[in-house]
Amino acid sequence: MHIKKKFSYQLSAISYQPSAFKFVFSAFLFQLLTISIILLETKSSTAQIVWEDPKNSIHQFLSRQAQKGNIEITDFILPLSRKEIAADLAILKDSVHKLSATEQKELDFYLREYSEFSGRPDDTTTFLKKDPAGRWRFLSVDTRDFLVRGDPVISLETIQGREKSIIKNAAGIRFWGHVGKRFAFQAYFADITETGKGIDTVKQFTNETGIVRTANVNPDAKTLNYTELRGNLAYNWNNGSVSFGNDQLLYGYGENGRIISSDKAPAYPFLRLDYQPLKWFRFHYAHSWLQSGIVDSNKSYPKGNTIYGDEREIYRPKFMATHSFNFFPLKGLALSIGESMVYSDRLDVGYLIPVMFFKAYDQYASRYKINSGSNGQFFLHASSRNHIQRTHLYGGLFIDEIRLSEVFNKAKSRNQIGFNLGASVTDVLIPYLTLGIEYTRINPFVYQNLIPAQTYSHQNYTLGDWIGQNADRTTAWVKYNPMPRLTTSIQLNYTRKGEDGSLENQYYAEPQPKFLAGNVTTQKQMLIEVKYEIINQLRVRGSYLKQAGIIRPAMQPKAVANEIRLGISYGF
Repeated sequence: MHIKKKFSYQLSAISYQPSAFKFVFSAFLFQLLTISIILLETKSSTAQIVWEDPKNSIHQFLSRQAQKGNIEITDFILPLSRKEIAADLAILKDSVHKLSATEQKELDFYLREYSEFSGRPDDTTTFLKKDPAGRWRFLSVDTRDFLVRGDPVISLETIQGREKSIIKNAAGIRFWGHVGKRFAFQAYFADITETGKGIDTVKQFTNETGIVRTANVNPDAKTLNYTELRGNLAYNWNNGSVSFGNDQLLYGYGENGRIISSDKAPAYPFLRLDYQPLKWFRFHYAHSWLQSGIVDSNKSYPKGNTIYGDEREIYRPKFMATHSFNFFPLKGLALSIGESMVYSDRLDVGYLIPVMFFKAYDQYASRYKINSGSNGQFFLHASSRNHIQRTHLYGGLFIDEIRLSEVFNKAKSRNQIGFNLGASVTDVLIPYLTLGIEYTRINPFVYQNLIPAQTYSHQNYTLGDWIGQNADRTTAWVKYNPMPRLTTSIQLNYTRKGEDGSLENQYYAEPQPKFLAGNVTTQKQMLIEVKYEIINQLRVRGSYLKQAGIIRPAMQPKAVANEIRLGISYGF
């Protein structure tokens, strides 16, 4: 089997054929009708879908409980909904005898946060007070058919090191709520400013989320301003949901990055469908609107004035469709297979059909022409929890291109893949002590494509692992909670990276360049971190990062050997 490079067939010629368009559009309408019938026939549910920030500490708490076999969670697809989190907390509450004293206190803490599904009083409104569950909120409104929660977003952090002194502050608002029994909404906005010397204005070769700057700044700028923006509207039924929002969609596990879909790129608009008709099967689909960062010179036009330049810039449209089949044959075991397709130029209704075979459709629509098609990927994922007591084993495989018939033929193989393998064990010798190790490898040319508007990226940041192609990383970590809500950790990273290959070598070279081809640079890091959540959403944190080696000076212009961070935040 020869899966052509990145399935690089762009948008379909079918879009110009009326009969073919009618067929695809009719199929799309039929599936919408089918989904509508399912929604109308399912029983009423009072648990609406509001997505939780993947960086919230609740995810680590639930992950440990799943690792110990106390609950089952599908956190390889993020974000999770507050509905699912509340259900998991309810299970833990019913089996509280299995938890340590520290875990019981943390459970009570999180139950106050996710209390909206446990019998709310009617017509209650509080402002700058505790809500009915005893959780302090800026705004809380409860009625029979409407709920809203609102809080400010505030953060202050100092970052210090040699030739580096930065103050980072953020201010904004977040709110979410329910309308009736099935609809939900949420929004998050934070305006972030960094001032001082040594500011990283590109945020490329780092696990920090990329940014969209409010102004073009030079590398030595003393001020950097950007925003974080998320929002969502959702409709749910008892075994599924549909949502339209602006956020990051994560897939797979990774302690310091994810190879399939990560939080490296900023948030983007998407349409998401989750449906679990069977206990052992879940279907996931998303269609995303990405930013190519490539100006379309044909569609750009003169403004008629010279204020801030004389041309109206139009960017080349870019999209991504992805779906996966996720199986749960045993408690604690998850197996997944999926595909994604990055395409450009115009919206294609074929990729709005959730169950469409994207690769086959791309070949059909592009008439098997590589310069007319799109950029496709396949991926696999597996996770095992508590089959070895208190242990989590996981792995992921990202296939950009592969010739199955030549996998072991060094002269003709095209194994342009990425993979990661990880393991962690918790309650080692003492309760709440967790040890883990993970290896990630990304072969040359992964995430790259011959059509610039179809690379595996958004806003010029990769959608996969931040180390990019022709690189690997070994990560080891220790985590320990000495008291409720106090998390301490030590993380060690060793990263190697070769040179990025050319498009000519990617498509024509036989044999392909070896892994870590070209000049290899290395980087060692040790991160010591302490976090404490004083009350719900009010957090203090401190960290020390020691680094030896710089992979790419152009992408790490402000890296220092020793960096200290201290910060306090609410809702950020």
